[in-house]
Amino acid sequence: MHTTSIGKMDKLIVHFVGNKNNGDGLRFSSVATDFETVEESFLFLMNNSFNFEELYSFHFLPTVALNPVYQFVKSIFEDPTSFVEQTQNAARILFDKSNHPKIKGGELQVAYFKGCAINGDIVDGIGFFKSENKENFLKVLTTKQGFDLENEIGIAVKKLDKGCFIFNTNEEEGYLVAVVDNTNRGEEAQYWKDEFLGVQPIANEFHQTNQFLGIAKTFVTQQLDEEFESNKADKIDLLNRSMGYFKSHEQFDKKEFEKEVFQDPDLVKSFRKFDKQYRAENELELSDQFEISTKAVKKQARVFKSVLKLDKNFHVYIHGDKNLIEQGVETDGRKFYKLYFEEEL
Repeated sequence: MHTTSIGKMDKLIVHFVGNKNNGDGLRFSSVATDFETVEESFLFLMNNSFNFEELYSFHFLPTVALNPVYQFVKSIFEDPTSFVEQTQNAARILFDKSNHPKIKGGELQVAYFKGCAINGDIVDGIGFFKSENKENFLKVLTTKQGFDLENEIGIAVKKLDKGCFIFNTNEEEGYLVAVVDNTNRGEEAQYWKDEFLGVQPIANEFHQTNQFLGIAKTFVTQQLDEEFESNKADKIDLLNRSMGYFKSHEQFDKKEFEKEVFQDPDLVKSFRKFDKQYRAENELELSDQFEISTKAVKKQARVFKSVLKLDKNFHVYIHGDKNLIEQGVETDGRKFYKLYFEEEL
């Protein structure tokens, strides 16, 4: 298994990109920034933020060569002396796309790295990082009498707000790109990944696993009630079986998955119809057989809920046979669940 790692920083520059419609403006640096004292913080920030299993590539129709950021990156890789000029060009594009009222202005930091490792190759890399949220911190000042404290505002180094890292490989297919976006979950969030970068997921095992588990979860939680009578315990059971399949198999087979998880022919038929429609609406190209990514399974396991919440009084965790839980209604209208077990642990 190949290790993916970020190399040693070679160049760094900072520009300010505001919200185009709020009058924040755009301010360039004309020279590279001294990074000697901050390289360690950058490496920590990047290693703590990026998932290098989930990769993207630049795209544009009819050809990726028309993607502006792709062209700026390509120019830097071909001629590192164009670093300042091309990062300014990228900042202009980001400023042009920053026109939604909820988009915050912030510093765009661009760094060039040497000695990055991916898929067994050692290549150069370029990172784009935008800081939108600032943190307060106290700076300690030494005085003749002792110490003073001064309040300052700066860039957080725990997690990136927005970022991307481009490895100089697979140039003709749009490079290999890792993306981070931890802010703006609404409609305005699309500006970083879609409008500025113009990237699309690479259909590797992580993407295939992540997307198919997402389809299964959406079907169970949002579609099931429209065609079948089901309660929350039934849904949790289907979610558990879906996750159980991916945890217990190394290879995914769609027909096998449907048979083991949904079992009932009508339920399988409904899922196939939903799956086909979901892929078409979201422009997803997924295989019906692929190698399962354990890291994608772990990621999705965090959002596959196996908890049955009953008012504010009880949380029932369902991990196994749903036939051991029975739902009913008392004559006075009170609802109940009956649980069967062999021993109390």
